[in-house]
This record gives sequence, C-alpha cells and structure tokens, in this order.
Amino acid sequence: MNKNNYALIMAGGIGSRFWPVSRTAHPKQFIDFFGIGKTLIQSTYERFLNTCPPENIFIVTNEIYVDLIKEQLPAMQDNQILAEPMMRNTAPCIAYGAMKITALNPEAVIIVAPSDHTIAYPNAFVKAIEQCLEAAATNDALLTLGIKPSRPDTGYGYIQYTEDSLPDDEQIHKVKLFTEKPNRELAQTFLDSGDFLWNAGIFIWSAKAINAAFQQHLPEMHDIFKQGATAYNTEQERAFIGDAYLQCTNISIDFAIMEKAENVYVLPADFGWSDLGTWSSIYEMAEKDYVGNAVIPSEQVMMFDSSNCMVNVPKDKLVILQGLHNYIVVESNNTLMICPRDEEQNVKQVVKDVKANFGDKFI
Repeated sequence: MNKNNYALIMAGGIGSRFWPVSRTAHPKQFIDFFGIGKTLIQSTYERFLNTCPPENIFIVTNEIYVDLIKEQLPAMQDNQILAEPMMRNTAPCIAYGAMKITALNPEAVIIVAPSDHTIAYPNAFVKAIEQCLEAAATNDALLTLGIKPSRPDTGYGYIQYTEDSLPDDEQIHKVKLFTEKPNRELAQTFLDSGDFLWNAGIFIWSAKAINAAFQQHLPEMHDIFKQGATAYNTEQERAFIGDAYLQCTNISIDFAIMEKAENVYVLPADFGWSDLGTWSSIYEMAEKDYVGNAVIPSEQVMMFDSSNCMVNVPKDKLVILQGLHNYIVVESNNTLMICPRDEEQNVKQVVKDVKANFGDKFI
C-alpha cells in the first residue's frame, strides 16, 4: 500500500433531515440506519483501509464529536482527529486537513470524502479511488468522482464533462461546469444528454495541487492556515486552529475552488453510491416486504393494510400501523414523527419550528 495515500473524512454535519433519529448530540454519521452492526462513519473508515495505511486516515469533525469518534473508531489516534471549533462549511476543513497532512508528508495524495455516504459495490469504489490516486500523483489536477445518473434526480448537484481527458488516462475527463440541484425538467435534460454526472462530493488530489488551488482562488484562507505550518501535529495545533477558524469565511469547496479552477477533472463511475440525504434514500436502499414497507428494526412492528412506508423505531417499541400508505414513521428519544413520504422536504423546517417552540430540548 502506497505510504503517500491519505484520506480526509468529513464528519461534522448534524443531519437535520434525519430528525428525530439524528440529533445535534448524536448525528447521522454515528448511527447504524440499516441494522448491520456498523455506523455510517465506521463503514466509511473501513472502506479507506483498502487504499490508505490506517495511520494516514484523518477525520475532521466538530469538537463536540471527538469523543464519539474515539468511541466508534478506537484505532484512531488523537492526532488523526481534526477538531473544528465551529462550523464553517467544507473549504476551511479541507484547507486545514491539507495543510496538516502536508506538514507530515509534502508528497501526499489525499482523498476527501463525506462520512455519511453508502457504497453498494465497495470493490468498484476501491478501483475508482485507486485509479484517481494514481492520476493525482502524476498530474497537477483536482479530481472528483462523478456518478453515472440512473434517474432525473433533483436532489443532487450535477457535473458536466467534456471529451478532453488527462494525457495518461482517457477515462478521466475535464470538467466543463458544476450545477446546483436542478428542477425535474432540467434534470431530465441532463440525464438525456449523457454528459452529466451526479456530484458525489468525493475528491482526490495531491497536497501540492490543492494547496496551490487555495493559494490561487482563496488566498486569504490559504494564508490563514499556512501560518500554522509549525503548529500542525504539535500541542500548539488546537490553539492555532481556534484562532484560525475565527478568521475563516463560511464557504463550500465547490463554490470556493471547484467551480473556478481550470484543472478540474472527473472520473465517471458507478459503485452503488447514495449520499443518504433523506429518509427516502434510506427507504430506497432498505429491504422491503411484499407491499413495499421498509421497517428497521422489524421485530416488534405490525402492519395491517399498510404499504410503501418507511418505519424506524426503537427495538423495544411495539408499533402497530393500520391503513397507512406512503408514510415515514420514525421515533427516537421520546419524539415521534409521522410524515407523508412526498412531503419529507419539510423536515428541516419542522426542526426549526420545534426549536422555536421548545428550544434545544428535542434537537
């Protein structure tokens, strides 16, 4: 295994779309949604053991989740956990991780990935990652994985690519543009065109390439984190980061760099990816009974004249559903939510309303 391969797993989100199961104190990346004995972050960590030495895997997360990381991933050393003092979107955490890894190994090639996605075909995923690692090591390029779309999905951003490719890998194409989540009609146009991919938010680049990109496109942030060159991987790192984050703007890596850089390339791939962004995405992946009900766990749930429901309740809870069709039924920590599946986009607003009425007690 190449000692220059590194992974930076982003695990700082709160997963409000999965409320009430996902809470601020215990968000979705630390939850086993499918009853497989592994949480999302544990599965993500294990995937990268196939491409990176264990000591080269780093997790960047909010400082309030450091203990959860240590509990769920006991092999992680303190220096492998990057604690953010506040939420500042993906650009600052990637700049932080890149500079910290550069201080350890200037020749590093880094995979950046979310902690809460699922991969149905791990062997195909590893093959795609290894292909990109090899390309990133020999090219001044910012690489991303694009998922071949199977439907006109309005929940994902899209990447359009050209016929131009890397000199040494014709499967990795130059990116023409990134787009935000489209409406249904535009998503169908993207699907029909054949040159659009879903944006999976998984990146591969050399430490040199991403640091240069920050210097060119976000020089203020580059300079902020470069000032900590002597602090990284020492006892001074935490104090430095506490000050650095106060100076950082809240901005995504897509908007800050990927949409502006000229050296962005994408590998079209298909490895059964889902970003698990909604309860519907859990429903799509879960096992279902003969009338389309997905029940996790199912030991004490009884359903009569009910179909196409997503049910997630505590193991010790007896639940009986009668005459319910196309609903989400979830309970956690004394909070029950029942919502039509086609209205689950309102969950984030529901969370805001609950907070306004009851404070943080149920959030």
